[in-house]
Amino acid sequence: MRRTARPLTCTALAVAAAALAAAPAYGAPTGDVEVSPASVVPGGQVTLRTAACGDGGTATGDASAVGAGSLSLAPGRHEQNATGRFRVPPSAQPGTYEITATCTGSGRRITGDLVVTLTSEGRQVHPRGSVKTGVGGALGPDPVQTAAGVAALAVAAAGGTWLLHRRARGDGI
Repeated sequence: MRRTARPLTCTALAVAAAALAAAPAYGAPTGDVEVSPASVVPGGQVTLRTAACGDGGTATGDASAVGAGSLSLAPGRHEQNATGRFRVPPSAQPGTYEITATCTGSGRRITGDLVVTLTSEGRQVHPRGSVKTGVGGALGPDPVQTAAGVAALAVAAAGGTWLLHRRARGDGI
């Protein structure tokens, strides 16, 4: 019994230590900035909204990760939340970008995620054209190349048949 009690006690202590070390990570607030829309195409306008700075609080936003620079968040006439807007540059690449803001009074740093896509969510894109798979494909986009390939195969087949026929007759090659 003693031989199994010691390893079990060590295992239980290790699990408890790991749980205590991970506990602060669960209590940390995430996503304090509401990004609307959460997914946008390059050139689109984005609104940031937060209540994390308190009633009537202001903040300085940083959207330089996506290339938009800094912006101010301030409460509107009939709002208690701080709000700011920026336009995503047309040159923005697709991906997920972290947008940050720092509350003016408390210095609290808050974040939110913005997803830049090539198409809007409501519009579905259907593939067009031929598949670029390398060598092969008889129905490629260029009919001249297809005709040249078929002609080369026909000449090769006729020449091979003619050579085999001569060999079978014994005429020599």
